[in-house]
Amino acid sequence: MNSIFAKRRARLLAMKAIRDNYVPSGRLVSCPHCGQESERKAVAQGLSVCPKCGYHFPIGAYYRLSTILDPGSFRELHEKLPAGDPLSFPGYREKLSAAQRKTGLTEAAITAAGAIGGCKCVVGVLDSRFLMGSMSAAVGEKITLAIEYAAKNKLPLVLFAASGGARMQEGILSLMQMAKTSAALARFSAKGLLYISVLTEPTTGGVTASFASLGDIILAEPGALIGFAGPRVIQQTIGQTLPEGFQRAEFQEKHGFVDAVVPRTEMRDTLSQLLRLHQRGGLS
Repeated sequence: MNSIFAKRRARLLAMKAIRDNYVPSGRLVSCPHCGQESERKAVAQGLSVCPKCGYHFPIGAYYRLSTILDPGSFRELHEKLPAGDPLSFPGYREKLSAAQRKTGLTEAAITAAGAIGGCKCVVGVLDSRFLMGSMSAAVGEKITLAIEYAAKNKLPLVLFAASGGARMQEGILSLMQMAKTSAALARFSAKGLLYISVLTEPTTGGVTASFASLGDIILAEPGALIGFAGPRVIQQTIGQTLPEGFQRAEFQEKHGFVDAVVPRTEMRDTLSQLLRLHQRGGLS
């Protein structure tokens, strides 16, 4: 019976991952970073990474999960938790509906229980296709519930951030999610459990200033923009020229904000190794 459920979960995740594919259609794909063209098959085989320059194309949440979770281990959490319009912000409902039709998601966050390299864990992913992965009350609630589920079941937690920050259409209710997710992580940490934060393109605003920066281990994909305010805003504010590569993952690693920059093709193995080391340490 368990094998039947595992096969169903694997098929479900595979179907959703195919829908998530960001790589443009056509035989050749033009890289927005280096401008060179590559065979679409080569880009897809490299997990949506340009084979010429290593540029990491954005990817959807389900596709991300399919690249790291063991086949058949995927079990989505709080799938039906809906987006809301608590302030009746003009035009917001229409934008939500358009994002839902475009992505097939109910909100910008997907959370799931699963396994990586045989190690059970809870994984959350923000999807930048859905209003730039901005953190609404529903996104904050899904992340918080995932943290609490991991704490209750004594499982390590892995969160992938990709966000423009707090969702302005929800005002203070969105900003409150910074405190809520941070408080949930404090309770999680007090139980001695492992939290790995993975920062992808882009990780900015209120997400950076809350759960994305609180990992016991912080990883990042190559070239990811990581910061609170954007570099153009900072440069205009201070009136100085910023260093080359400012706020990119490599810059953040050099200055101690990120522990390691990990290519997408190595992310699953890296997470698997970290989870195994954690288990052997007897911390869970």
